[in-house]
Amino acid sequence: MKQIYILSEKKFKNAKNLPCIIINHIKKDIDLTPYDALIFTSKNGVIAIDSLNKSWKSLPSYSIGVGTSKAINELAGNVVYEAKSSYGDDFAMEIKKKLSGKRVLFLRAKKVTSKLNKILKENGVILSEEIVYETICNKCENLKKPQKGSCIIFSSPSTIECFFKCFTWDSSYKAIVIGEVTLKAFPKDIEYSLSDKPNIPSCITKCMD
Repeated sequence: MKQIYILSEKKFKNAKNLPCIIINHIKKDIDLTPYDALIFTSKNGVIAIDSLNKSWKSLPSYSIGVGTSKAINELAGNVVYEAKSSYGDDFAMEIKKKLSGKRVLFLRAKKVTSKLNKILKENGVILSEEIVYETICNKCENLKKPQKGSCIIFSSPSTIECFFKCFTWDSSYKAIVIGEVTLKAFPKDIEYSLSDKPNIPSCITKCMD
């Protein structure tokens, strides 16, 4: 059976972890009293703020997708809106009218690829941002190169950067790219398949095709 690799620490059935990326939470004091709502574009933001200030649970949360909403609900947060699209720019377009005139805090990664913040600010949202986590590359000596014939899932630009920092591509590999934003960072000279839906279970299904 073909070995399927996910390049992070996320656990999924039928796939093996090759954690090329590591999530590092940033410790800081965050006062949530000025805000009317929170925006999350990753479950990592949810986990990070829960370790910093438990009062986030009382604020309405706007979530980019199912996985993020699940993390909010599991920690007893309050999801009031879940995005129809998992792309940051589309998410911003969905919520801009709902949040116009409100003081909103975007709990984000150090590096973001979308223009969510710009779109919201241009549409009357009083947006503040706090960097609560960052994605860093794992040390190459901690990683073992995938066996020949493996299917490798690239779920973010960071997974692409960190994988190719440690490994050269083998022509026997099959590459699955999660979505259009990630595809922009993928090497032009390597064949790939684009996932039918921008989530890891869909990527795993594509590996099995």
